[in-house]
Amino acid sequence: MGIEQARAFLTAHGRQLDRRRFDAITGAGDGHAVLAALEAYRNDNGGYGWGIESDLRAPESQPAGALHALEAMVDAEPATTPHAVELLDWLASVTLPDGGLPFALPVADATGCAPFWAQADPRTSSLQITAAVAAQAHRLAAFHSDAADHPWLTRATEYCFAEIRNLDERPFAYVLSFALTLVDAAADTHPEAPVLLDHLARFVPADGAVPVEGGAEGETLHLLDFAPEPGRPVRELLSEAAVAADLQRVELLRRTDGGWAVDFDSYSPAAELEWRGYTTVGNVAILLRNGRL
Repeated sequence: MGIEQARAFLTAHGRQLDRRRFDAITGAGDGHAVLAALEAYRNDNGGYGWGIESDLRAPESQPAGALHALEAMVDAEPATTPHAVELLDWLASVTLPDGGLPFALPVADATGCAPFWAQADPRTSSLQITAAVAAQAHRLAAFHSDAADHPWLTRATEYCFAEIRNLDERPFAYVLSFALTLVDAAADTHPEAPVLLDHLARFVPADGAVPVEGGAEGETLHLLDFAPEPGRPVRELLSEAAVAADLQRVELLRRTDGGWAVDFDSYSPAAELEWRGYTTVGNVAILLRNGRL
């Protein structure tokens, strides 16, 4: 099955934002449509909420909302939006004194929200979410000069790099994955990135698979979660055989309806289906970048 089967799955089941991202990634649409779909999740303060992170359905702007908004802005390349700088301004307004973002901000109504979002401490910085958001901001900065020059990105990167240097044992799977993603994304502009990649390399198994402790049964982050693109520095941590095996894993996990499922828990019926659409977009992008579609 190829791109058209995935498109059919998204037509039947995907939210508009993921359908527009899919079209942009596959060349059937343009970035302006992605940015238009993204507007539905934007708040007046410049941040994003309203369930753009599927397990955080509250309307308030959140760091996780920023993560997904920046990811969509990257998919919209070469189209850009002034809302990118406004989003970075909002991130600066909620950043804690040490330069990190809280994992989540308070929500007034936690209906449909995962407990780890709704119960997060907004007074404590999280390397996991800060690295995830900053990684997407660095990807955006590659073609958006105003984002590249934004002081929030400098401050958040400094915080993350300092935290990464202090890691002396394998961190939680998502922390490791997002730390690798950030260092790789920053490698084109930050000379210290290779040293940090070497530091993180000791925590990466040969096959790139890192089980999620405390997650759903069998929940695992894989090589292509943090090293999806050929030619990037993070790929140098992994063998060609490991990459080929993980690409085959992704291909074999596609379901007969043309989409992919996820191995983690969802916290509402809507989220369960939305994650399938989101994951289908991501896996098609991976297969395209690696010449498998």
